[in-house]
Amino acid sequence: MTRRVTVVSLLTALIAAFLVPSATAAPKYRNYVSLGDSFVSGPFIPLQRLDPLSCFKSTQNYPSVLARKLGIANFTDISCGGAQTKDMAGVQSGIPGQSVPQLSALKADTDLVTVSIGGNDIGFSEIITTCSSRGLVDPHGAPCKALYGDELAQRINATGPKVAEVLKGIKQRSPKAKIVVVGYLRILPPSQGCWPLVPIASGDVPYLDNMQKLLNGMLGAQAQAAGAAFVNPYDISLGRDVCAAPWDKWVEGLIPTRLAFPVHPNASGMAAVGKQVAAALSGTGFAGV
Repeated sequence: MTRRVTVVSLLTALIAAFLVPSATAAPKYRNYVSLGDSFVSGPFIPLQRLDPLSCFKSTQNYPSVLARKLGIANFTDISCGGAQTKDMAGVQSGIPGQSVPQLSALKADTDLVTVSIGGNDIGFSEIITTCSSRGLVDPHGAPCKALYGDELAQRINATGPKVAEVLKGIKQRSPKAKIVVVGYLRILPPSQGCWPLVPIASGDVPYLDNMQKLLNGMLGAQAQAAGAAFVNPYDISLGRDVCAAPWDKWVEGLIPTRLAFPVHPNASGMAAVGKQVAAALSGTGFAGV
Protein backbone atom coordinates (compact mmCIF):
# COMPACT_ATOMS: atom_id res chain seq x y z
CA MET A 1 0.00 0.00 0.00
CA THR A 2 2.80 2.38 0.92
CA ARG A 3 4.66 1.61 -2.31
CA ARG A 4 1.54 2.27 -4.41
CA VAL A 5 0.96 5.64 -2.78
CA THR A 6 4.58 6.57 -3.38
CA VAL A 7 4.33 5.75 -7.10
CA VAL A 8 1.09 7.72 -7.44
CA SER A 9 2.65 10.65 -5.63
CA LEU A 10 5.69 10.49 -7.87
CA LEU A 11 3.57 10.49 -11.03
CA THR A 12 1.52 13.41 -9.72
CA ALA A 13 4.65 15.39 -8.99
CA LEU A 14 6.05 14.70 -12.46
CA ILE A 15 2.83 15.81 -14.14
CA ALA A 16 2.77 18.98 -12.07
CA ALA A 17 6.39 19.71 -12.88
CA PHE A 18 5.79 19.50 -16.63
CA LEU A 19 2.30 20.93 -17.00
CA VAL A 20 1.77 23.55 -14.33
CA PRO A 21 4.66 25.87 -15.33
CA SER A 22 3.43 26.04 -18.93
CA ALA A 23 -0.05 27.03 -17.77
CA THR A 24 1.08 29.65 -15.26
CA ALA A 25 4.30 30.95 -16.84
CA ALA A 26 4.58 34.71 -16.91
CA PRO A 27 4.51 36.35 -20.36
CA LYS A 28 7.89 37.03 -21.91
CA TYR A 29 7.08 40.72 -22.15
CA ARG A 30 5.56 42.63 -19.24
CA ASN A 31 5.55 46.29 -20.31
CA TYR A 32 4.58 46.99 -23.91
CA VAL A 33 4.34 50.41 -25.60
CA SER A 34 2.89 50.96 -29.07
CA LEU A 35 3.98 53.97 -31.13
CA GLY A 36 2.94 55.17 -34.57
CA ASP A 37 0.43 56.66 -36.97
CA SER A 38 -3.06 55.77 -38.21
CA PHE A 39 -1.95 52.42 -39.65
CA VAL A 40 -1.36 51.59 -35.98
CA SER A 41 -4.19 53.45 -34.25
CA GLY A 42 -7.01 52.10 -36.43
CA PRO A 43 -9.35 55.07 -37.07
CA PHE A 44 -13.08 54.23 -37.19
CA ILE A 45 -12.54 50.54 -36.37
CA PRO A 46 -14.85 49.70 -33.43
CA LEU A 47 -14.46 50.26 -30.59
CA GLN A 48 -12.74 53.63 -30.57
CA ARG A 49 -10.82 54.52 -27.43
CA LEU A 50 -11.15 57.80 -25.58
CA ASP A 51 -7.53 58.32 -24.53
CA PRO A 52 -7.74 60.66 -26.39
CA LEU A 53 -10.60 60.37 -28.87
CA SER A 54 -8.72 62.77 -31.17
CA CYS A 55 -6.15 60.05 -31.97
CA PHE A 56 -8.77 57.58 -33.29
CA LYS A 57 -7.38 54.48 -31.59
CA SER A 58 -9.23 51.19 -31.81
CA THR A 59 -9.42 48.37 -29.30
CA GLN A 60 -9.00 46.10 -32.33
CA ASN A 61 -5.81 47.66 -33.73
CA TYR A 62 -2.75 45.47 -34.19
CA PRO A 63 -1.05 46.47 -30.91
CA SER A 64 -4.20 45.50 -28.99
CA VAL A 65 -4.33 42.19 -30.86
CA LEU A 66 -0.64 41.61 -30.10
CA ALA A 67 -1.01 42.45 -26.40
CA ARG A 68 -3.85 39.96 -26.06
CA LYS A 69 -1.97 37.23 -27.93
CA LEU A 70 1.11 37.68 -25.75
CA GLY A 71 -0.87 38.06 -22.54
CA ILE A 72 0.58 41.47 -21.72
CA ALA A 73 -1.45 43.24 -19.04
CA ASN A 74 0.67 46.42 -18.86
CA PHE A 75 0.02 47.77 -22.35
CA THR A 76 0.22 51.42 -23.40
CA ASP A 77 -1.00 52.42 -26.85
CA ILE A 78 0.04 56.00 -27.55
CA SER A 79 -0.24 55.77 -31.34
CA CYS A 80 -2.16 58.57 -33.04
CA GLY A 81 -3.69 59.14 -36.44
CA GLY A 82 -1.77 61.66 -38.54
CA ALA A 83 1.48 61.21 -36.61
CA GLN A 84 4.82 61.94 -38.22
CA THR A 85 8.33 61.20 -36.98
CA LYS A 86 8.47 64.67 -35.40
CA ASP A 87 5.53 63.75 -33.19
CA MET A 88 7.48 61.02 -31.48
CA ALA A 89 9.53 63.49 -29.45
CA GLY A 90 7.24 66.51 -29.91
CA VAL A 91 3.60 67.33 -29.24
CA GLN A 92 1.17 66.51 -32.04
CA SER A 93 -1.27 69.43 -31.95
CA GLY A 94 -4.72 69.59 -33.52
CA ILE A 95 -7.00 66.75 -34.62
CA PRO A 96 -5.70 64.11 -34.98
CA GLY A 97 -3.37 64.90 -32.12
CA GLN A 98 -2.56 64.59 -28.45
CA SER A 99 -0.95 66.75 -25.80
CA VAL A 100 2.13 64.65 -25.07
CA PRO A 101 4.96 63.27 -27.23
CA GLN A 102 4.62 59.58 -28.04
CA LEU A 103 8.07 58.82 -26.65
CA SER A 104 6.87 60.05 -23.24
CA ALA A 105 5.15 56.68 -22.77
CA LEU A 106 8.50 54.87 -22.74
CA LYS A 107 9.98 53.91 -19.38
CA ALA A 108 13.19 52.26 -18.20
CA ASP A 109 11.29 49.01 -17.59
CA THR A 110 9.53 48.99 -20.98
CA ASP A 111 10.55 45.68 -22.53
CA LEU A 112 8.62 45.68 -25.82
CA VAL A 113 8.06 48.54 -28.28
CA THR A 114 6.39 48.41 -31.68
CA VAL A 115 6.51 51.37 -34.03
CA SER A 116 5.08 52.12 -37.48
CA ILE A 117 5.95 55.59 -38.74
CA GLY A 118 7.04 57.42 -41.88
CA GLY A 119 3.98 57.29 -44.14
CA ASN A 120 2.80 60.75 -43.18
CA ASP A 121 6.31 62.16 -43.51
CA ILE A 122 6.22 61.38 -47.23
CA GLY A 123 2.70 62.84 -47.60
CA PHE A 124 0.44 59.77 -47.63
CA SER A 125 -2.88 61.66 -47.71
CA GLU A 126 -1.66 64.16 -50.27
CA ILE A 127 -0.42 61.38 -52.57
CA ILE A 128 -3.68 59.43 -52.41
CA THR A 129 -5.78 62.55 -53.02
CA THR A 130 -3.62 63.86 -55.86
CA CYS A 131 -3.24 60.53 -57.65
CA SER A 132 -6.95 59.73 -57.34
CA SER A 133 -8.05 63.08 -58.72
CA ARG A 134 -5.64 62.86 -61.68
CA GLY A 135 -6.61 59.26 -62.33
CA LEU A 136 -10.25 60.23 -62.71
CA VAL A 137 -9.49 62.12 -65.92
CA ASP A 138 -6.70 59.89 -67.24
CA PRO A 139 -7.57 56.30 -66.22
CA HIS A 140 -5.23 54.56 -68.68
CA GLY A 141 -2.21 56.81 -68.30
CA ALA A 142 0.27 57.50 -65.52
CA PRO A 143 -0.46 61.12 -64.55
CA CYS A 144 0.69 60.65 -60.97
CA LYS A 145 4.05 59.26 -62.04
CA ALA A 146 4.39 62.12 -64.51
CA LEU A 147 3.74 64.63 -61.73
CA TYR A 148 5.95 63.18 -59.00
CA GLY A 149 8.66 61.34 -60.92
CA ASP A 150 11.56 60.71 -58.55
CA GLU A 151 10.18 63.04 -55.87
CA LEU A 152 8.46 60.33 -53.82
CA ALA A 153 11.62 58.23 -53.74
CA GLN A 154 13.51 61.30 -52.58
CA ARG A 155 10.93 61.89 -49.83
CA ILE A 156 11.33 58.31 -48.65
CA ASN A 157 15.11 58.58 -48.60
CA ALA A 158 14.86 61.86 -46.67
CA THR A 159 12.61 60.17 -44.08
CA GLY A 160 15.19 57.49 -43.35
CA PRO A 161 17.34 59.59 -40.98
CA LYS A 162 14.19 60.75 -39.19
CA VAL A 163 13.17 57.15 -38.54
CA ALA A 164 16.71 56.50 -37.32
CA GLU A 165 16.30 59.32 -34.78
CA VAL A 166 13.03 57.83 -33.57
CA LEU A 167 14.69 54.46 -33.00
CA LYS A 168 17.58 56.17 -31.23
CA GLY A 169 15.10 57.97 -28.97
CA ILE A 170 13.38 54.68 -28.12
CA LYS A 171 16.67 53.01 -27.20
CA GLN A 172 17.70 55.93 -25.01
CA ARG A 173 14.46 55.83 -23.01
CA SER A 174 14.00 52.07 -22.91
CA PRO A 175 17.47 50.52 -23.31
CA LYS A 176 16.33 46.98 -22.45
CA ALA A 177 13.32 46.93 -24.77
CA LYS A 178 12.82 44.67 -27.75
CA ILE A 179 12.06 47.11 -30.58
CA VAL A 180 9.97 45.97 -33.53
CA VAL A 181 9.56 48.23 -36.55
CA VAL A 182 6.36 47.25 -38.36
CA GLY A 183 5.91 48.11 -42.03
CA TYR A 184 2.74 49.00 -43.91
CA LEU A 185 0.13 46.64 -45.33
CA ARG A 186 -0.06 46.50 -49.11
CA ILE A 187 -2.42 49.22 -50.37
CA LEU A 188 -2.56 48.54 -54.12
CA PRO A 189 -2.23 45.41 -56.27
CA PRO A 190 0.93 45.01 -58.38
CA SER A 191 -0.81 46.21 -61.56
CA GLN A 192 -4.07 47.34 -63.19
CA GLY A 193 -5.93 48.49 -60.08
CA CYS A 194 -9.71 48.83 -59.86
CA TRP A 195 -10.65 52.12 -61.52
CA PRO A 196 -13.12 53.79 -60.96
CA LEU A 197 -13.78 52.21 -57.54
CA VAL A 198 -10.32 53.39 -56.56
CA PRO A 199 -9.55 55.89 -59.33
CA ILE A 200 -5.79 55.39 -59.56
CA ALA A 201 -4.75 55.29 -63.23
CA SER A 202 -3.57 51.90 -64.45
CA GLY A 203 -0.09 53.25 -65.18
CA ASP A 204 0.19 54.69 -61.67
CA VAL A 205 -0.72 51.50 -59.83
CA PRO A 206 2.70 49.80 -60.28
CA TYR A 207 4.45 53.12 -59.72
CA LEU A 208 2.76 53.66 -56.34
CA ASP A 209 3.14 50.00 -55.40
CA ASN A 210 6.87 50.31 -56.02
CA MET A 211 6.96 53.43 -53.84
CA GLN A 212 5.37 51.47 -51.02
CA LYS A 213 7.94 48.71 -51.41
CA LEU A 214 10.63 51.38 -51.25
CA LEU A 215 9.08 52.82 -48.08
CA ASN A 216 8.92 49.43 -46.37
CA GLY A 217 12.45 48.68 -47.56
CA MET A 218 13.69 51.89 -45.98
CA LEU A 219 11.99 50.99 -42.68
CA GLY A 220 13.59 47.56 -42.77
CA ALA A 221 17.02 49.03 -43.43
CA GLN A 222 16.67 51.51 -40.56
CA ALA A 223 15.51 48.75 -38.23
CA GLN A 224 18.52 46.62 -39.14
CA ALA A 225 20.92 49.53 -38.67
CA ALA A 226 19.48 50.19 -35.20
CA GLY A 227 19.56 46.55 -34.13
CA ALA A 228 15.76 46.37 -34.10
CA ALA A 229 13.51 43.69 -35.55
CA PHE A 230 11.44 44.32 -38.66
CA VAL A 231 8.08 42.82 -39.55
CA ASN A 232 6.74 43.56 -43.02
CA PRO A 233 2.97 43.09 -43.45
CA TYR A 234 3.33 43.92 -47.15
CA ASP A 235 4.71 40.41 -47.64
CA ILE A 236 1.56 38.68 -46.39
CA SER A 237 -1.05 40.94 -47.98
CA LEU A 238 -1.02 40.12 -51.68
CA GLY A 239 -4.66 39.95 -52.75
CA ARG A 240 -5.75 41.80 -49.61
CA ASP A 241 -5.43 45.33 -50.99
CA VAL A 242 -8.03 48.03 -51.68
CA CYS A 243 -9.10 46.26 -54.88
CA ALA A 244 -9.85 42.92 -53.23
CA ALA A 245 -13.38 41.67 -52.56
CA PRO A 246 -14.96 43.15 -49.41
CA TRP A 247 -14.56 39.85 -47.54
CA ASP A 248 -10.90 39.50 -48.58
CA LYS A 249 -9.49 42.99 -48.21
CA TRP A 250 -7.37 44.09 -45.29
CA VAL A 251 -7.15 47.72 -46.43
CA GLU A 252 -10.32 49.60 -47.29
CA GLY A 253 -10.74 51.70 -50.44
CA LEU A 254 -11.92 55.27 -50.82
CA ILE A 255 -15.44 54.07 -50.05
CA PRO A 256 -15.03 51.62 -47.16
CA THR A 257 -17.06 48.41 -47.17
CA ARG A 258 -16.39 47.90 -43.45
CA LEU A 259 -15.97 50.25 -40.52
CA ALA A 260 -12.53 51.77 -41.06
CA PHE A 261 -11.09 55.01 -42.39
CA PRO A 262 -10.67 55.19 -46.19
CA VAL A 263 -7.42 53.66 -47.50
CA HIS A 264 -6.59 52.28 -44.06
CA PRO A 265 -6.56 48.83 -42.46
CA ASN A 266 -9.82 47.28 -41.32
CA ALA A 267 -10.20 44.94 -38.35
CA SER A 268 -9.13 41.90 -40.42
CA GLY A 269 -5.97 43.68 -41.54
CA MET A 270 -5.15 44.66 -37.98
CA ALA A 271 -5.72 41.10 -36.78
CA ALA A 272 -3.38 39.78 -39.48
CA VAL A 273 -0.61 42.22 -38.55
CA GLY A 274 -0.99 41.49 -34.84
CA LYS A 275 -0.74 37.77 -35.54
CA GLN A 276 2.31 38.27 -37.78
CA VAL A 277 4.16 40.31 -35.16
CA ALA A 278 3.28 37.79 -32.44
CA ALA A 279 4.61 34.96 -34.61
CA ALA A 280 7.83 36.85 -35.30
CA LEU A 281 8.36 37.50 -31.58
CA SER A 282 7.73 33.87 -30.70
CA GLY A 283 10.03 32.62 -33.43
CA THR A 284 7.26 30.79 -35.28
CA GLY A 285 6.77 33.33 -38.02
CA PHE A 286 8.80 35.22 -40.58
CA ALA A 287 9.84 38.84 -40.56
CA GLY A 288 11.78 40.59 -43.26
CA VAL A 289 11.87 43.16 -46.00
